[in-house]
Amino acid sequence: METRVDLPREGALPSFDGATGWLNSSPLTPEALRGQVVLVDFWTYTCINWLRTLGYVRAWFEKYSDHGLVVIGVHTPEFPFERDVDNVREAAKDMNVEYPVALDPDYEVWDAFANRYWPAVYIADADGRIRHHHFGEGGYEECERVIQLLLRQAGRDGVGDDLVSVAPDGFEAQADWTNLESPETYLGYQQAQNFASPGGAAFDEPHTYVEPDSLKLNHWALSGDWTIERGATVLNDADGQIAFRFHARDVHLVLGPRERGASVPFRVLVDREPPGDTHGLDIDQEGYGTVTQQRLYQLVRERGSIADRTFEITFLAPGVEAFVFTFG
Repeated sequence: METRVDLPREGALPSFDGATGWLNSSPLTPEALRGQVVLVDFWTYTCINWLRTLGYVRAWFEKYSDHGLVVIGVHTPEFPFERDVDNVREAAKDMNVEYPVALDPDYEVWDAFANRYWPAVYIADADGRIRHHHFGEGGYEECERVIQLLLRQAGRDGVGDDLVSVAPDGFEAQADWTNLESPETYLGYQQAQNFASPGGAAFDEPHTYVEPDSLKLNHWALSGDWTIERGATVLNDADGQIAFRFHARDVHLVLGPRERGASVPFRVLVDREPPGDTHGLDIDQEGYGTVTQQRLYQLVRERGSIADRTFEITFLAPGVEAFVFTFG
């Protein structure tokens, strides 16, 4: 039985004219989309919150495209390297994003929607009116019920009541919200918090840091020669380390080589031991991995009970940029 949904009229679907390019499609306009239901999904490819919604957006695209649903991803970057169209194109390919993507490096489409969130979903009816929005993770059944209702109202046949079945894994696995006690933590000084290396931080200049004897929960520290910049922390010499005391199933870190095409090997320890079965997608059981791309790296996925633990990552060569920790 279909859930009754109250659908307000939230205004006309804004223009995508501010997009600087498109992937998987020629440019689309609200006028050309009349007669079809449109789902607009704001994303940026390193955002773990968006990644955990992708399985649903992809499934809706696959299930309802033949019934008149058009899915448009609007890629609005958070970090400077996400403005690079080659990076976005590679990420979209790796993540099986096959629906149209509007490239929005100047935030013009973002501003046209008055959007403020990653992820954010807006659903418009066949008359080009936005009828539903959802910010952040969750709300999947409600969004799908809206899609079904608007397709039926548009006269589309064969739209059933069943919902997509998604069993995401990897980056797309849903967070362990019950045990998630560590927040998103930025490593550039513009948004950094809970920095615990003795003597504090030196901004925009090389400095040699040391780790404290112990870390409080959700505090982090550096050791080695680093430069803390506005948006990232940059390693100047080999064997620099970042430590973080966390409480979560998953540990992710947005990383990239300072120079395109370079690679930086690293090793992860958890409570000063190799991670073993708790290793993430981007390291082996001994904790070894390599930074080769500017992207999100999954470094820990706990398989057992969740407790306060200390994460340490040591980079064996200079030239890495570290942007933000996220957890799941």
